[in-house]
Amino acid sequence: MDPTTADLRLVTRKHAPGPGAGSLLLAAAATGTIAHAAATAALAALARGEGRGLLQPVNATSHFVHGPEAGQVRDADLAHTAVGVATNHAAAIFWALPMTLWLARRHRRSPAEVATAAAVTAGVAAAVDYGLVPRRLTPGWEHAVSPRSVAATFGVLGLGLAAGAWITRGLRR
Repeated sequence: MDPTTADLRLVTRKHAPGPGAGSLLLAAAATGTIAHAAATAALAALARGEGRGLLQPVNATSHFVHGPEAGQVRDADLAHTAVGVATNHAAAIFWALPMTLWLARRHRRSPAEVATAAAVTAGVAAAVDYGLVPRRLTPGWEHAVSPRSVAATFGVLGLGLAAGAWITRGLRR
C-alpha cells in the first residue's frame, strides 16, 4: 500500500461519521428504560424490606405535584403511580443520554469503560437529584424509604445503565 492510500485510510477512519442522532436517541431510550426497570424493582424490594408498600417510592415521586404525603400512598392510582412511573422513566432516559453520547465516542468499549460510564452517570444523577435541585424536584424516594435505600437505588440505576448499554450497543452502530 502506498503512503497516500495509508493516509487516506487513516483520515477516513478518524473522521468517519459515528452513529446518527436517531440511533443515539433510540439507544438512550432503551438504556434508560432498562435502568428504570432495574431501579423500580430495587425500590419495590427495598420498600418491602422496610415494611413499606411496593409502590410507595414510585408514588412518592409525585411529591412535586402532591407534596410529601405522596410517599405514604401504598396503592396504585393514576394521580400518584402514573405520575411517578412517567417521571422516573423520563429521568432514567435523561441520564442515559449523556452516558450514551459518552460511550458513542469510542467504537469499541471495554466492560470497564461501560461500567465506569454507568457508575459516573449514576453518581452525577444522585449528586444532582439530591444535592443541586430544589427539594421539590428530587425523585421523592426519601419520602418513602430510608437514605440507605435511596443510595442503593442509585447503585442499581448504575447497574441498569451498564446493562442497558451492553444490551443496546448494536443500536449505536
